[in-house]
Amino acid sequence: VTYEGTNQVKDTKINRLVHDYELFTMLENENISSMYARFNDIINALKGLGKVYTNHELVKEAKDLSTLPLEDLLGSLMTHELWMSDQERNDPKKKTIALK
Repeated sequence: VTYEGTNQVKDTKINRLVHDYELFTMLENENISSMYARFNDIINALKGLGKVYTNHELVKEAKDLSTLPLEDLLGSLMTHELWMSDQERNDPKKKTIALK
């Protein structure tokens, strides 16, 4: 009770974190690693309060939701971020949106 609080406090914390999870977006000028760390903080706090999401729910933007681990999604995003950075450095006027 001292750590988690009463059931009402716990439910309020879970609701707040679920709200953060559901509306999670990458912040302007944030890199993939920072975004992933923020996302993991939310997921870990939810796990600590007993609310666990499946891998399928965590990577709902991926092509094969049932098999892609969250870490692989992170790797793909980081690779894409580096590729975008290289593209912008080579041609700052040209901004490519396409994902590989």
